[in-house]
Amino acid sequence: MAKSVAEKFLKDSAVKSFDLSHREIINKNIDKYNLAFERGKSKFFDLENSKKKAHLLKWKTIENLDRYLLDFESNFTKKGGQIIWANDAAEARQEISKIMERHHAQSVVKAKSMATEEIELNSFLAKENITVFESDLGEFIIQLLDQKPYHFVTPAMHLRLADIAKLFHEKFDTPLDATAEQLTMKARELLREKYTSVDVGITGANFLIADTGSIAVTENEGNARLTTSFPKIHIAVVGIEKVIPSIADLDLFWPLLASHGTGQNLTVYNTILSGPRQDGETDGPEEMYVILLDNGRTDILAKKDQRQGLYCIRCGACLNVCPIYQNIGGHTYETTYQGPIGSLISPHQQGMKEFKHLSYASSLCGKCTEVCPVGIDIQKMLLLNRRDSVTEGFSSNIEKKAWKGFTYAVKRRGLIDFFNGKTKNFILQNVFKKTWGKHRELPKLAKKSFAKQWKEQHKA
Repeated sequence: MAKSVAEKFLKDSAVKSFDLSHREIINKNIDKYNLAFERGKSKFFDLENSKKKAHLLKWKTIENLDRYLLDFESNFTKKGGQIIWANDAAEARQEISKIMERHHAQSVVKAKSMATEEIELNSFLAKENITVFESDLGEFIIQLLDQKPYHFVTPAMHLRLADIAKLFHEKFDTPLDATAEQLTMKARELLREKYTSVDVGITGANFLIADTGSIAVTENEGNARLTTSFPKIHIAVVGIEKVIPSIADLDLFWPLLASHGTGQNLTVYNTILSGPRQDGETDGPEEMYVILLDNGRTDILAKKDQRQGLYCIRCGACLNVCPIYQNIGGHTYETTYQGPIGSLISPHQQGMKEFKHLSYASSLCGKCTEVCPVGIDIQKMLLLNRRDSVTEGFSSNIEKKAWKGFTYAVKRRGLIDFFNGKTKNFILQNVFKKTWGKHRELPKLAKKSFAKQWKEQHKA
């Protein structure tokens, strides 16, 4: 299993890296993001201090995760909400299925949610003969293409406007040269009736607020607000790490998420939901469920060195600065969460044996750590993942023998100096050309090693 997943990753990466059309699209979109991000972060009086404060708040929360989750549960249930604890994806799916069955629901409208992508909810509901309508424009496009999100903030980043116009022309007979505004209006026309006709709305949440028992949802299109207002049943699927201590902490986290995610000062719609419709209220669901999803998160929590991975607020900034992600694209990872943060958490969530290769898919340039709004030391965490993969015995026999040979040689300077530069270059060009030299020019080694030159100079 591990070999096939890793081999597919290497094969797909090699193809995507040299796809110039793909690179042009991604570079163009990331350039737009960079300009917006520079404007967004300039609005902070002291960005570095805000990031330190956010890091400390997340540290405090994750170190006391059980306490804050119980506080959230207690305060949420007081208002008539219902909590479901799900140990894994299968359990979360089954609980949603029970709710759907109980209410005889045949269709759902769904707001953008990476937690539901993580548990592969859409394909599960399709097998249950339940129709899912994605309401976020990017997710709606991806659903029409039967693809996975390319990026967890901008799921259709890899598509040109012309690609989307062609898709809508084929599916809905819109003009082939339709503008972005026309395509958006068509999607709105198709989806607007769904909000009032389905019984169940499903969302994620950006934050769980412990002291008020609320969930916070941030978005730019308003579809999540509609998804939670009209249907009789609202189900929110949320990772347990999303909890924060107080509603006052949103004053820090909302601007950090907006500026690092999209370059905005604040996203357009920020909604706080505190349970089902209360007496005297005119909208909102009759029943509200929050599914608290573990799905490997407590495994990360148990790794004291790597539990920083749970601080992530899913802004996607690390993806946008990562040279690996920019070259190989989001679909190559074959995981819900891509890029540096995905390479950090996926081996723990989906199995170190199968996904250890992602921790090696990094140049360790440090840009991800530098840009992270909550100060996760991602490059260090990736090195710790590599360490764990070795100590847990997941290195291949070839890799073990190669490092054993390398260790033997570097400890014996005389053995290295025994061969001259000409012989070393011959070995380098012939042995490593297929692996390292296929797409790059290999370096030429000096005729004499540094150690040999040093000795000769000091003799003289």
